Amino acid sequence: MFRLIHLKCFASSAFWVLSILLQSTPAVADYPDRPIRLIVPFPPGAGTDTTARLLANALSTQIKQTIVVENKAGGGGSIGAQAVVDAPADGYTLFFATTGTLVFNPHLYSKLKYNPLSDFTSIAGVASFPNVLVISPTLPVKSVAEFIALAKSKPSQLTYGSSGTGSSSHLAVILFESLTETSYTHVPYKGTTPALTDLLGGRIDFMIDNITTHAGLAKQGKVVALGLSGTSLSNMLPGVLPLSKLGVTGYDMVLWYAIMGPVGLSPDSVNFLSDSIKMIVNQTKFKAALEVLGNDSMYMPPKELDGFIKLEHRKWGEIVKRSGVKPE
Repeated sequence: MFRLIHLKCFASSAFWVLSILLQSTPAVADYPDRPIRLIVPFPPGAGTDTTARLLANALSTQIKQTIVVENKAGGGGSIGAQAVVDAPADGYTLFFATTGTLVFNPHLYSKLKYNPLSDFTSIAGVASFPNVLVISPTLPVKSVAEFIALAKSKPSQLTYGSSGTGSSSHLAVILFESLTETSYTHVPYKGTTPALTDLLGGRIDFMIDNITTHAGLAKQGKVVALGLSGTSLSNMLPGVLPLSKLGVTGYDMVLWYAIMGPVGLSPDSVNFLSDSIKMIVNQTKFKAALEVLGNDSMYMPPKELDGFIKLEHRKWGEIVKRSGVKPE
């Protein structure tokens, strides 16, 4: 009799525990059961947007749920970032984060409302890509060493273009100046296209800009590619070495994309998404598709991505502070 009562009590307790567990995780068990928004903080058609849509299509197939790409441009990416911060932490609003939105902007915009280190949940690193130092063919140099020597002989006389004050193409030159003890005159533009037009027209001397934009032009001889901003080679420009191996010791600037969510996203949802993205990013076909866009696959799990963002945040904070750069 005692044993029967004991078994009944055990069964009742087990049922109670199971019912509590089921009540506490129904969303995780069913997640995702409706379309997910992927916020892209730049306009349609840009490199960021193209890469985001490539991932969204692959992830949609992987998790068998629709991924809706939503472009929210403006404020150097901060409008899109804020939209994610303000969204519910239910896993149905994700952020296609960039180096600028999480690392540059906090040091450039004093009125920024979000904190990249506390207002997001890291999910997965996706891809990275280097900038490339390109010069006008009209400059009488053929190497990084000759370029630096020319700059030192003509302080602040060489001009460079960027897609705007505080942009990656601007900060890339700020870093170059500090490591080579050279100085240049900055000509900010409203976007890459007008800067590129003036570079091709010989009205500015050089840029350190997105490799995707300049690789084809370099192969056509319209610009001269001298060195990469990262520490690795790129299939887009075979034979062009990293600046760090061409006399600019310590130069390392790689731009990247990552998937983030609002702060408070459940660990189960984070792990599900991160594992799904890992499977995609490590696929040979996806890697090849990324390379066509000038990107290298860069999967990072949540904790590693957290640490990486903190390091990048500190590194570029120091660079921006030393330069005194402020967006116009």
